[in-house]
Amino acid sequence: MADEEDEAGFDDELEDGSSGVDVGHGKRKRLFSKELRCMMYGFGDDQNPYTESVDILEDLVIEFITEMTHKAMSIGRQGRVQVEDIVFLIRKDPRKFARVKDLLTMNEELKRARKAFDEANYGS
Repeated sequence: MADEEDEAGFDDELEDGSSGVDVGHGKRKRLFSKELRCMMYGFGDDQNPYTESVDILEDLVIEFITEMTHKAMSIGRQGRVQVEDIVFLIRKDPRKFARVKDLLTMNEELKRARKAFDEANYGS
């Protein structure tokens, strides 16, 4: 009986907007829902995961991005986020560091390939 009362109180808190991530923001547009659904399916979830699961995961992703952005803005050049700042922040996490390093290398390779392609098509 006590558990039922606790759960009902929790639902009431969420309904009136007094707790949860969207406090003060109202209903906000979900930015990564489609991508997160695909990622969840790729990692073994159902092809159509629960909307609540996607929403919670999206809240976590947005919170992580926001925190990293604020931290990156506080180091290096004040008020600006640069790639070096992000690399500095994740340097102690080997998995994240390796992934960022791979993505940056791939980005440079793509830039060189585009440049070579443009020179071949439009060059002298």
